[in-house]
Amino acid sequence: MSSFGSPGGGKMNTRPTPPERGSFPLDHDGECKDVMTKYLGCMKKVKGMNDPECRNLAKAYLTCRMDNNLMARDEFKNLGFADEPPKDAKGDPKAAEKKEILW
Repeated sequence: MSSFGSPGGGKMNTRPTPPERGSFPLDHDGECKDVMTKYLGCMKKVKGMNDPECRNLAKAYLTCRMDNNLMARDEFKNLGFADEPPKDAKGDPKAAEKKEILW
């Protein structure tokens, strides 16, 4: 197999590489489809805002994937979930505002 435009026009030796963190099997059997559908509906309802209800659904979805061996088991703190969200002692209204998720 030659690669068009490569110097020398020789063969390219490429090695398959393992997937990076975050790559995992697709849910072909739909084992976690109901939780995923609820999560996507929640995200649509709150227009992408970081709503606690949606975060709980995301956590349930990841739990389902881990329970069904669709992804490696990991601690939720490594997946972006803190044990308890930090609470502002002064009750600052800016701290209570919902934050938009930035990907």
